[in-house]
Amino acid sequence: MPSFDIVSELDKHELTNAIDQASRIIANRFDFKGSNASFDLTDGQVILKAESEFQIEQMQDMLMDAFIKRKLDVKSLDYQDMKPSGQEVKQIALVKEGIDSDNARKVVKSIKASKIKVQAAVQGEQVRVTGKKRDDLQKVMQLIRAEEFDMPMQFNNFRD
Repeated sequence: MPSFDIVSELDKHELTNAIDQASRIIANRFDFKGSNASFDLTDGQVILKAESEFQIEQMQDMLMDAFIKRKLDVKSLDYQDMKPSGQEVKQIALVKEGIDSDNARKVVKSIKASKIKVQAAVQGEQVRVTGKKRDDLQKVMQLIRAEEFDMPMQFNNFRD
């Protein structure tokens, strides 16, 4: 029986490349000369450090541009609140990977509501969709692409 998995993954290599690209932009920008602004990638989170909240907001835009150039989905970043610490401001952006249980339930619910003759089951951090016809599975893919979830979705492990 044909099946595929709905997952939310991020290419780690492209993520580090996007962070490095944004760091190079900071080094070259005139308004950041002499400041201690930086991006750090540690344990699935990007740490933005700068001297002011305005610079942090500028850095968010730089990071988004780098993500877009690297064809990474911007929805995979979850920005936390800015925290001042001494002379600098720090913000953490969590990198979301895997489909959490709430979003997995939303995906399964939308598939069942569409009345397409497939079965959807949550398996850890992914959703497995099986059906008798390939066309039905492709309809489900179109449905998932059309709906707006708050995280990027990819399809892999398509089996006939």
